[in-house]
Amino acid sequence: MTRRHVPWLLLALLVLIQICYPLSTGVTRARLTVATVVLGYLLAVGHALLTRGPRTAAALVAVATGGGFAIEALGVATGFPFGSYDYSGELGPKLAGVPLIIPLAWTWMAWPAWLAAVRLTTPAARTPAARTPAARTPAGHVGRVALATVGLAGWDLFLDPQMVAEGYWVWRDATPALPGLPGIPVSNYLGWLLFAVLLMSALRPLAGPAVAVTGSRDAPMFALYLWTYFSSVLAHAVFLRLPASALWGAAGMAVVAVPLAVTLLRARRRPADRPAPARTGVDTPA
Repeated sequence: MTRRHVPWLLLALLVLIQICYPLSTGVTRARLTVATVVLGYLLAVGHALLTRGPRTAAALVAVATGGGFAIEALGVATGFPFGSYDYSGELGPKLAGVPLIIPLAWTWMAWPAWLAAVRLTTPAARTPAARTPAARTPAGHVGRVALATVGLAGWDLFLDPQMVAEGYWVWRDATPALPGLPGIPVSNYLGWLLFAVLLMSALRPLAGPAVAVTGSRDAPMFALYLWTYFSSVLAHAVFLRLPASALWGAAGMAVVAVPLAVTLLRARRRPADRPAPARTGVDTPA
């Protein structure tokens, strides 16, 4: 097995566990939740390490895992920025009131969300030299951070309703809430946007230029993001009986997932390294 195959193997295991999730109940379902997060974390950090090296992996862990724990501990202690909430004991050991797997979940989806945003804001490239000048402008970076922020925060429109329905955490004051999503205050989603923009803003400077370009090696992460989107819509609508979160999540993650799917399909039809056929006619260069 080569290094290129490792992320695909981890992704296959992750998909298998997630398929089993709606078919299970009680303690088994909680254990599958923990296993999913741990495996997703290993997939994201492992991919960052294998494709971009120790600096990128360390930056991802510092910003997403370390930052995720810090913001969650702050939220549990003060109610800022998500609102006032408590975790149950079903997700394993806690530190400062935060289950240890929670920061891993931030990391799991932060990395594919970032890469998806990079793919959508710069052409796929096999070398840094293939990047366009526009991708290196401040305006281009701001747009990328904004897209990555929405890509990560949109996932919570699936995550929070599902986890609250399972009783993994509970809000002390869940008003005002989005229509059809009782039990979760709007402040939670605003908190996700706040932390996501901080996370994505810090990732590029700390991780270095290797994270500013994507290529064929990132296919497992694009597959992970799209699998998360489409499987979540199906699971919430059919298996988990959460139709409102199926709609909200479908709309929120679609901002990144749908353009990503279209972009990848177009690239598959005409690979980036295959030159476009020469046109015929008066405008053809001599």
